[in-house]
Amino acid sequence: MAGKRLFQDLDSDQEEKTEKRMKSLPSVASVVRAAIREDYMKNLSLALEPFLRKVVSEEVEHGINKSLRSFSRSSSFGIKAPANTTPTLKLMFAKDLMKPIFTGSKISALDNNPLEIILVDASNNDHSMTPVNLHRPIKLDLVALHGDFPSGEKWTSDEFERNIVKERDGKRPLLAGEVTVTVRNGVGTIGDIELTDNSSWIRSRKFRIGVRLAKGSSGQGVAVCEAMTEAFNVRDHRGELYKKHYPPMLEDEVWRLKKIGKDGAFHKKLSSENIKTVQDFLKLSVVDHDRLREIMGTNMSDKMWDATLKHARQCVLGNKLYIFREQNVFMTLNPICEVMEAIVDGREVLNQIYVKNLAQLAYSKWDALEVVERKPNEVALLTQGDTLDQQYGANHYHNIGINTSYQQNGYVPERPMNSLELVNQEYIPTSPPEFGVSFNIAGSSSHDHHTNPF
Repeated sequence: MAGKRLFQDLDSDQEEKTEKRMKSLPSVASVVRAAIREDYMKNLSLALEPFLRKVVSEEVEHGINKSLRSFSRSSSFGIKAPANTTPTLKLMFAKDLMKPIFTGSKISALDNNPLEIILVDASNNDHSMTPVNLHRPIKLDLVALHGDFPSGEKWTSDEFERNIVKERDGKRPLLAGEVTVTVRNGVGTIGDIELTDNSSWIRSRKFRIGVRLAKGSSGQGVAVCEAMTEAFNVRDHRGELYKKHYPPMLEDEVWRLKKIGKDGAFHKKLSSENIKTVQDFLKLSVVDHDRLREIMGTNMSDKMWDATLKHARQCVLGNKLYIFREQNVFMTLNPICEVMEAIVDGREVLNQIYVKNLAQLAYSKWDALEVVERKPNEVALLTQGDTLDQQYGANHYHNIGINTSYQQNGYVPERPMNSLELVNQEYIPTSPPEFGVSFNIAGSSSHDHHTNPF
């Protein structure tokens, strides 16, 4: 029985081995499928190879270009001056600020033009304003500073940073508008900027406008010193309704002049005499200076009067002229009743007394005068008291000049008796040059001292 079981076990093992061997042999179908798959993958690889090469090449080229651009930027603007280096360049404001300054109002230069920043050589001690031209533009940031900074003429960048004033809690940014400036060829023009808060809440009660290199920019390898304006107050916008104008305009209400408060005593006195504008004020100052001073009264001191008159005389006169015609008189006046030309019976009148009387006549009929445009370089004949150079400066009009065409040892030949002369406020024409004296309407230089013949 045992031998029989052994023989059966051997037969069973042989059958199992045969079955396993048969199972491990691949079928014809699987062999064919494997061959087809291998051939397909080989063909696919051959087909994809050019496309993959192109994609990889483009990606590599893009990465290289990006790295080069990054390197270029860092080489042009990332060159920084060593820390704690004495600045070799400095920034400067070209002009002072136009004041007064109110919240929400545009900040401009003294001539009412945009502010300019100039990059100059810091080693020059002569305060030269010659711009320094760097290879590439630089960017600047504008900031608000404490008005009592700096305590001396020099400061460090850290001190500058510590004195920047930020807005109060819940307020808009203190300095608003175009607070970034680009400097090209050594000059940068500041756009519209304004302060949004008054200066009453900070320790000095004043601000400065400061300018520094923008973060991320550089002086291209050199240290650049910051700049700042003079200290100034900032008033609330509601105060602008009562501010004085610099310079005043002809059409401004008369209380825009210094020492004349709106609805104050002087304003009321002038209004009662129908002097309501700066032009009215200046006209009366020309034709009857004493009367205007009398209107202001003794409560206006001489110092106050001088300040008011000086401010009024800064007024821009413009190009308008006023024509007076009456019978045999033709006269041209500027907007403040100064006589530019006076002709009677076809002859030009130069006598100051007679011209003044004509001006007073024109003043009394001002609203009826014809208005025209002024020709360049016309000169006023009538001034009140001082010459117009003294009254209005060289930019307005000049007084009569007297030219002596023939003088020897102080002797001037007498004119023939048939020349027209002033008799009882009659008129006198220009004297012929052959008689030794000629009256000229040309402007006199501030260095010349002529004697008024009348």
